[in-house]
Amino acid sequence: MIARTATFAFQGIETVPVEVQVQIAAGLPAFVLVGLPDKAAAEGRERVRAALTAMGLSLPPKRIVVNLAPADLAKEGSHYDLPIALGVLAAMEVLPAEELAGFAALGELGLDGSLAPVAGILPAAIGASARDLGLICPAAQGAEAAWAGRIEILAASSLLALVNHFKGTQVLSPPVPATAEATLRGPDLADVRGQETARRALEVAAAGGHNLLMIGPPGSGKSMLAARLPGLLPDLSPREALDVSTVHSLAGMLNDGRLVQRPPYRAPHHSASMAALIGGGLRARPGEVSLAHHGVLFLDELPEFPRMALEALRQPIEAGETTVARAAAHVTYPARFQLVAAMNPCRCGFYGDPARECGRAPRCAEDYQGRISGPLLDRIDLVIEVLPVAPADLARAPAGEGSAGVAARVAEARARQRRRYGEDGPRCNAAAEGEVLKRHLAIENEALALAEQAAERLKLSARGFTRVLKVSRTIADLGAALAISKAHVAEALAFRHHRPGRTP
Repeated sequence: MIARTATFAFQGIETVPVEVQVQIAAGLPAFVLVGLPDKAAAEGRERVRAALTAMGLSLPPKRIVVNLAPADLAKEGSHYDLPIALGVLAAMEVLPAEELAGFAALGELGLDGSLAPVAGILPAAIGASARDLGLICPAAQGAEAAWAGRIEILAASSLLALVNHFKGTQVLSPPVPATAEATLRGPDLADVRGQETARRALEVAAAGGHNLLMIGPPGSGKSMLAARLPGLLPDLSPREALDVSTVHSLAGMLNDGRLVQRPPYRAPHHSASMAALIGGGLRARPGEVSLAHHGVLFLDELPEFPRMALEALRQPIEAGETTVARAAAHVTYPARFQLVAAMNPCRCGFYGDPARECGRAPRCAEDYQGRISGPLLDRIDLVIEVLPVAPADLARAPAGEGSAGVAARVAEARARQRRRYGEDGPRCNAAAEGEVLKRHLAIENEALALAEQAAERLKLSARGFTRVLKVSRTIADLGAALAISKAHVAEALAFRHHRPGRTP
């Protein structure tokens, strides 16, 4: 007899069905696990053996073969412990095989038979629902699995509790979806004083989802401004919340099973490797660009990041996804993020200030700025110079408009974009491309002529010209204008990138 249980492997955010086949046959006592398991999966044999011992059961003195099919697909992670244990119990006729056939299972076993949380429960629950299966998972993740919809979920604290449930001596209550996380909006924009140009750029970036680069000396407020951008963004739509939560579930970062309702904000240190930023590593895990999906990726000290890591950002910025290539497979994760970056004008940080700049100016600034390649800079829509505010002015300046008022204008602008592009179209102006953008641009002839003349004079690329039009459309949306005017284009051109310390 061969007992079978279902589980999943993960390729990016996609779930791949895996069948756990267990055979107990005559022969020398052995417990063999085949099917390309990695170290964590292979060690599951000992955890299963110890868990059964903790329940007062022992493996039969026979040859036990467990096959993870398909055999040519690499199996990674400890979540195979539970389906292997259930398959062994079914082969031992402790559990009814016909009832187990209606479930997929994921979970890590402790030596005492307890079930520990594992990554990927939410996408696994969605995959089980698509295949008309129920899901067996650790009790701590039942609320997360419940977001998948109307599927039968058995969330148990231990292997013994599952055995008692199937034998009818204990009933596992169905879990309910966890309450959504509180919609905290972070620090208030009212704290920013005397930075009107920067505040305006932040509002435009939030309204259209545009990439933003801030350049200024240390202590001028770049990080402070970036930290307040998420508070200006509207809540995620239900579809976006599910997409973001799926990525966070795969990374094991979904707190208490609560769906992510606010745009994520990721701020990796500049020592981050390319694998940490883009995705990859031994198990091709999602990187920071994917964890920032539908949110903000803030890169402080931009030139200090490894050059290869920065150049690798170019593809996900354009495509909205990142692909990690491996010899056996290509893993794709979503990565439609809003890039916000900050940098000093030079290594010493005071280029342009005769009293404090170093003796290597302007060569110091040229070398430092040269670390940011032209192709990457071309993908940034807004560039502003953040100048320091004098202490006396800072003390006397009145508090600026708070995040709530700016967020209301941003929400209205985003609503106009949703109505323009439709629910299935681009989520913001920055994501609009091709014919969709052309059809909904609505630009006056004089404004278009100004944009074309500026593109010729500033030597803008086709991408740069298109991004100017997108920013112009966002500025028009903030002003509730139906068509883009010359004033909107002029403001967008003022934000167009140029090398720090130079006029555009």
